[in-house]
Amino acid sequence: MQLNTLLTELREYSGIQNKKDIAAIKGLIKNAYRHFDHPNGDDTAAIKTSTGYDLFATEGFLSAFVAQDPWFAGWCGVMVNVSDVAAMGGHPTAIVNTIWAQAGERTNAIYDGMVAASQVYQVPIVGGHTNLHTQDTHLCVSILGKAKRLLSSFDAKPNDELVVAIDLRGEFRAPFLNWNAATNAPPERLRADLALLPQIAENNIASAAKDISQAGILGTCTMLLESSGVGAEIELENIPKPAHVNWHDWLRAFPSYGYVFACNSDNADTLVATFAQRGISAAKVGTVTNTPSINIHADGQSCQFWNIEEEHLTDMTIKNNALHIREQHYA
Repeated sequence: MQLNTLLTELREYSGIQNKKDIAAIKGLIKNAYRHFDHPNGDDTAAIKTSTGYDLFATEGFLSAFVAQDPWFAGWCGVMVNVSDVAAMGGHPTAIVNTIWAQAGERTNAIYDGMVAASQVYQVPIVGGHTNLHTQDTHLCVSILGKAKRLLSSFDAKPNDELVVAIDLRGEFRAPFLNWNAATNAPPERLRADLALLPQIAENNIASAAKDISQAGILGTCTMLLESSGVGAEIELENIPKPAHVNWHDWLRAFPSYGYVFACNSDNADTLVATFAQRGISAAKVGTVTNTPSINIHADGQSCQFWNIEEEHLTDMTIKNNALHIREQHYA
């Protein structure tokens, strides 16, 4: 494996490069969220309440994906949203959706997938918006949740351990690099696996977390570290990976259950064991540093993956937000 070639190609992967769209609109919305007490740019919005936080998130889906696999797109509409809520240390409570499409089998399949996932994850679909008179198919799903204590992309600290947890009990769902460990799993197991995240938050086992998204494992690490204003040294070969999958595909994969955490080194073994007890692969993969650079090590090679200071990804950072949540929530 030539590490430099692997990472050079990965940096140009659309799943990562498309995250720069967030930075492109950041200035347009900066005055819209300044009165809230949690920075914009996390897995969900978080609004403080008397008992914790209300969580809000939304996900849109590529038309090509919806057209190719409409049932799974509907399923993912629910699944990725509940995963975002879990990444914040929360429990999902309700879902709404928006579908612009034509009436017929494809649209029916989208709804069938959403209903199936709603039943499996026991999160009700309570409303939405439907237009069945459009040529193209567009799907967006939004979610509400609640958390007692937050996990956040904004609270990774130097000397924290980076931990990656992924459910490897699945397979790619062709033709995309979606690692599906959900649709054939027992519903009770899926719900209990998601419930680990609020337990981790409430027991203060980790301080920072992010759901592994279309940006893949290293792209998601980059977003978390950028938000916290830190960097990391990462051991690539420590990342949980199916033995038969190559790194080129795995670093672009979107796992149905996958998270990146930052935690105090004293808690890292406990965090790994928490997932291992449920058959989920987890490992310490690196250390958070003060330097705004993400460096990857593998097979005796070392290479810089991302210089956060020189190249923004989402540009949603502590420095760019009016509020600094570390003292608020994790003092």
